[in-house]
Amino acid sequence: MNKEKTMMINAVAVFCGSQSGENGRFSEQTALLGKLIAQKNIKIVYGGGNVGLMGLLANAALLEGGCVTGVIPQILDKRERSHRGLTELLVVEDMHTRKKKMYELCDAAIILPGGYGTLDEFFEMITWNNLNIHDKGIFILNTDGFYNHLLEHFTMMQEQGFLYENPMERITVADCPEELLKFF
Repeated sequence: MNKEKTMMINAVAVFCGSQSGENGRFSEQTALLGKLIAQKNIKIVYGGGNVGLMGLLANAALLEGGCVTGVIPQILDKRERSHRGLTELLVVEDMHTRKKKMYELCDAAIILPGGYGTLDEFFEMITWNNLNIHDKGIFILNTDGFYNHLLEHFTMMQEQGFLYENPMERITVADCPEELLKFF
């Protein structure tokens, strides 16, 4: 954990997989995170799907009476089976518009296990943060070390002179939802 103080968060973007993965702890921790965020009365902004970790997150938050906004591009509206029971569902033109809208609607972002899309969203978020396009908190829920190799790669990128600063100055890593939410 890198940030010592808590942040005032009204809305958090959560980037995660449209599949659940092979490790049952991914689903368990995603559902717990959704529940805990809702209990803190923090709005969730996520990819809008009703499947995989996305669906688990949204459903857990909704069961707790949470506010959940989904943002999904037209091309994925059917593939990721848009969640029709959300507080709000925004169907946007394309992936770029989705990411931009999610960034606009959040105060911070949480990265959960996922695939290429999750990494794309994370890398754009950290890049924009590094370029001072925004200064939103970025948190990684590193369930069972899912992101250990990526974090090690960040260290190598810095050691090899490709980063202007220590990336861990902009990222907070937590191993469980309870630990992560101490920062909110």
